[in-house]
Amino acid sequence: MAIQTTTEDKSNRYHGLDTGQLVELYRTIYLSRRLDDREIQLKRQNRIFFQISGAGHEAIGVAAGLALQPGYDWIYTYYRDRTLCLQLGVTPYEMLLQAVAAEDDPASGGRQMPSHWGKKELNIVTSSSPTGTQFLNAVGCAEAGYRFGLIEELRERGDLYKEDEVVLVTCGDGTTSQGEFWEAINTAANLKLPVIFLVEDNEYAISVPIEVQTAGGSISRCMSGLPDLLIEEVDGCDPLASYEVMRRTVQHCRERKGAALVHAHVIRPYSHSMSDDERLYRPESEREEDAKVDPVTTFARRLIDDGILTEEALEKLKEDVDAEVAEATDRALEASQPPPDSATLYVYSPDVDPTSDEFASEPEYGDADPTTMVDLLNACLRDEMERDPPIVVFGEDVADASREAALDHVKGKGGVFKVTWGLQRKFGAARVYNSPLAEANIVGRAIGMAERGMKPVAEIQFFDYIWTAMMQMRNEMPLVRYRSANAFECPLVIRVTYGGYLKGGAIYHSQTGASIFTHTPGMRVVCPATAEDANGLLRTAIRCDDPVLFLEHKHLYRQTYNKGRYPGPDYMIPFGRGRLAREGSDLTIVTYGATVQRSVRAAQAVAEEDGVEAEVIDLRTLNPVDMEIVVKSVKKTNKALVVYEDPRSWGYGAEIAARIADEVFEWLDGPVRRHAALDSFVAYAPQLEDAILPQVDDIGAAIRDLARY
Repeated sequence: MAIQTTTEDKSNRYHGLDTGQLVELYRTIYLSRRLDDREIQLKRQNRIFFQISGAGHEAIGVAAGLALQPGYDWIYTYYRDRTLCLQLGVTPYEMLLQAVAAEDDPASGGRQMPSHWGKKELNIVTSSSPTGTQFLNAVGCAEAGYRFGLIEELRERGDLYKEDEVVLVTCGDGTTSQGEFWEAINTAANLKLPVIFLVEDNEYAISVPIEVQTAGGSISRCMSGLPDLLIEEVDGCDPLASYEVMRRTVQHCRERKGAALVHAHVIRPYSHSMSDDERLYRPESEREEDAKVDPVTTFARRLIDDGILTEEALEKLKEDVDAEVAEATDRALEASQPPPDSATLYVYSPDVDPTSDEFASEPEYGDADPTTMVDLLNACLRDEMERDPPIVVFGEDVADASREAALDHVKGKGGVFKVTWGLQRKFGAARVYNSPLAEANIVGRAIGMAERGMKPVAEIQFFDYIWTAMMQMRNEMPLVRYRSANAFECPLVIRVTYGGYLKGGAIYHSQTGASIFTHTPGMRVVCPATAEDANGLLRTAIRCDDPVLFLEHKHLYRQTYNKGRYPGPDYMIPFGRGRLAREGSDLTIVTYGATVQRSVRAAQAVAEEDGVEAEVIDLRTLNPVDMEIVVKSVKKTNKALVVYEDPRSWGYGAEIAARIADEVFEWLDGPVRRHAALDSFVAYAPQLEDAILPQVDDIGAAIRDLARY
């Protein structure tokens, strides 16, 4: 760790920049401010729909852009980074296209707010509105480059990474309060990744001042004890001091000396956004002090005082910029908005359809005996990692042993349920490795890797602890493609164990809740009930081009009744295709996961005792869902019972019941019934767990009750 406070180097006042570059720096600063001013005017005229400015952040932004290589380095921005993006090559016209929500907006095609930057050609990665989610994505992006260099089959792929590339991630001072800021810096420093964390500190998070946000009022002091993190602090209103710091920091990262934090002190001369009025909480005297260091005026005066610009040349520059902004505005206002029929375009990949017959293949059984779901999941991971070198597997405890020297002396961990056992030994620690105990860290890094062309298969150890990753899973992972209008994509798999029926799992090792994720557009959700299905569906998930949440029921890992034979290295099952688990004629049971076998057993018992034949449909995938098999069955049996392990109210089964009522109402001879867990968490005491979760006997009672209707 090193902290450096920059002062001007008198021996080289301009840090190697010639007069032409100095004038261009000022032009970009002024252009950025005038674009903000024009957007503010357009918002007041109701010609655009939102505005948030980068005013006061121009000097550090232009300096950072000058120190980096567009299209070579990778950039994760936040909404104050207009000047940075101008310096990197985004044009005023392109920025205004976003402001007017134009179809041709290169950042999002009219999907995302203004000042949410993105441009594929420049490696400016699509940005979102949540504060702080970009940190872990940036670390994952840098980690992808790091691992490309470690994986032998990919080491020479210059199209995938550059040996001295740098990743810049930016934020305001308020965002450093997010826990993911720490998670990201900790991992970047630990792996010595070439990530620059640029904190643009204007001392306010909307109305909350820095001393309320940060202990001691200084994020650089707070981080000063972290090993292998270079820390620089600079006057972010001085473009030359900022350039020298950014140039030095970029070089530090190019030389692979580790990560860096740049703490740039800037101002905020305008309110947070046009939805805010800073006069309500900032005194005029404070705003007047800010105006004294505004780079739009101070840098212009410096260039004139140093004889680099004359007053006349400065006025001519401003006139040219104003004309450029006016012309770009006129063009943008004429641009077409996206047509209504494009509303759902790019929610999922337009090129790879995992529901298609392309993903349907027949099993090729060998001579091996039937084996468990754990074994067939492991076999699939082995096959896919053998086939595709960019696949990496990571998460908590997934490696055999992080300390590789121990591998000669121990059997190896390979996951708490052994699904990943032996993968590190076979494919090496560059591709199979442990993560910190932090779920957002796992998912956030996986997103950044996927954006770079890796295929992460990450593991969340228990569904019960997935919630700390919720911001990444809801607001990043499924939205990368949609909000970038298909410029970026996020194909990855998140494997997670879930569910009860464990005897002792209790409240925090038995949770379900699939409906929360099936309610998230852009995410595929899979839940196999048999070993063979798990193998084929995981392979489809890995070869799919969308983010997939792969639910693995712990209770089903080693059951004898759902064993299957190894179906070969290319066996796949298309998403959205259910399975007929039991034929029947009197009513239809729609279910998935651990309640499939319970429903089959209940149906068999009722058939033997009462002569009622219930058909059982195993959905296999929850989004997309196979309503065709459900509709066909209900039209035959005329009654429907939905069985699921979630609490009954507001669960996944309610959606299935509603769809049945919508689509086959005329064929129904009774109400669509649901049978699920009680509206409770799963308790530790075995008799309480049995009472809370659906059991064979009470499913049977529900079958009889509906049959009698």
